[in-house]
Amino acid sequence: MIEDPYLGKYITCVSARSTDKEILQKAQDGGIATTLMVYALEQGIIDGTIVAGEGDRPWEPKPLVAMSREDILKARGTKYSISPQISWLKEATRSFGLDKVGVTGVCCQMQAVRKAQLYPINMRDVPDKVAFTVGLFCMENFPYKSLQTIVEDHAAQSLSSVKRMDIGKGKFWVYTNRGNVSSLPIKATHKYEQPGCHVCLDYVSNLADISTGSVGSPDGWSTVFIRTKKGNEIWSKAVAAGMFETKPIEDVKPGLDLVTKLAKEKIDKNRKTVEERKSFGVNKALRNPYA
Repeated sequence: MIEDPYLGKYITCVSARSTDKEILQKAQDGGIATTLMVYALEQGIIDGTIVAGEGDRPWEPKPLVAMSREDILKARGTKYSISPQISWLKEATRSFGLDKVGVTGVCCQMQAVRKAQLYPINMRDVPDKVAFTVGLFCMENFPYKSLQTIVEDHAAQSLSSVKRMDIGKGKFWVYTNRGNVSSLPIKATHKYEQPGCHVCLDYVSNLADISTGSVGSPDGWSTVFIRTKKGNEIWSKAVAAGMFETKPIEDVKPGLDLVTKLAKEKIDKNRKTVEERKSFGVNKALRNPYA
């Protein structure tokens, strides 16, 4: 087990992409999270998963209990507005009758899942039914209205016309269905971030079974951290079944150096915010969950 102050604990790390062409058509990068949940469902590891589906408004994510490959594929791609996945954990086990639940989410949501397993207040019998978690790298997230402002006021595109959004090379990118590409400096988006993002001390979803994100890998590939015994077992079987192409992370550029750099930037900056907030009496609510 490798332990790193910014990347957390992990068994191994690779660069990978899905071999499923249908998944890759609309995947954000390597299609890792979608392929893992499809594989877990088809192998009976889970009997359903909570994903960020499509909401009532363009690019407004909505929790979806996916119980088929088709439903999982509907959630492909990154949404930059938060989807309240964990609020549906109880719903998945009781209304949908799931006994083995998969959960995909960002860092704070992985933390919430683990807290629910340790302290199942008002969630009796639910935590034991979390069968598999896939965490996503996350620097920040935006309320829906803020995302709308970024896209429509700053990038000058209608949300309903947007095909894809991405963050990279210091910019927030917006791609439309007609082929237009707009961008703005990522610094211009900071004031629109969720306030909770400013006290988050995780960039790579340390508490998931497997965590993944584009940073560190070439275009079309994803960096994958295998973190737990369960995650390692599922990943090894999925690779053996031909679900993924993999490369040693040491053989790709920019590699783990960039992941570490961004994780350090986020954590060091947010630690300062935590220390500042301690001075006005909220220190107990801001304990480092990874310490």
